[in-house]
Amino acid sequence: MTIGALKADEVNQRLKNQGLAIDSGPFKFLIQSNIPDVWHNIHRLYADYPLAESRTDFIDFYVAITSHNSLRSIYHKQAQFFIDGQLVFTPSPIQHATAMLEWGMNWCVTSHIHSYLIVHAAVIEKNGYAAVFPAPPGSGKSTLCATLVQEGWRLLSDELTMINMENGHVVPLPRPISLKNQSIDIIRNRYPEAVFGVISSDTLKGSVCHLKPPVRSLEQHAEECPVGWIIFPQYKADSAIEVVKKTKGMAFMEIANNAFNYSLHGSRGFDVLTGVVDRADCYNFTYSRLDEAIDYFIDLEIPDEF
Repeated sequence: MTIGALKADEVNQRLKNQGLAIDSGPFKFLIQSNIPDVWHNIHRLYADYPLAESRTDFIDFYVAITSHNSLRSIYHKQAQFFIDGQLVFTPSPIQHATAMLEWGMNWCVTSHIHSYLIVHAAVIEKNGYAAVFPAPPGSGKSTLCATLVQEGWRLLSDELTMINMENGHVVPLPRPISLKNQSIDIIRNRYPEAVFGVISSDTLKGSVCHLKPPVRSLEQHAEECPVGWIIFPQYKADSAIEVVKKTKGMAFMEIANNAFNYSLHGSRGFDVLTGVVDRADCYNFTYSRLDEAIDYFIDLEIPDEF
């Protein structure tokens, strides 16, 4: 059964009481919340996700995000994020709750899962090969990722590229895509059928909203794939597309610096990442117009190494 098979009231009741167990691919989250915006977001963004059975399935993470009144916030409710009953973040304004839940779920993975090499990068797939987008905030990474997913690429992850330590393939973690500020309206206007969650306003990153992944990305959540391309995107207003070959050494260093747990894997991590980079085509990719970016990705050729 998927979450969408439940009525909104039942989703809300489960979140408020015993929790709602979501199967997000490699990991299962049991989520509890007493915040209506979180209920709404879960019902909209996770409708196509299968429900885990909390009584029989192994739950990886027990998380809760709840509203809180303190002496300092009697008139301004705050949101608190818990894992296994332990408060892990400083409370934030209640309007940040939906973004805080997604950030918190990512934190659970990067802080506790070390069976994979985890890189801070978006990753999508087409024709059996993954394109990895490592890039800092403000680079246009998520806008590009969201656009290509709407154009038919499979979402593997918007934030966390998980690399299988045995074969170097990407392990899918298809959760909602995080968009910020102008990117929200760009994608909403370009793809009016896309499903968005609640906007978290005035965060440190500005306005944050999440985009529901396509059903196909969830149906293929168990299908790993090799990395065909490592592309470092950079949005630059009013610029023509510029694609510059990146040396393997520079690509390796930048990905290693973007990895959450590279140092924990020692020489094995070095060997796995070297293999991934050696097989992939590596580029710096500057763009401004999404139509041109789409055309470029349509014509991407599979690297010679495969």
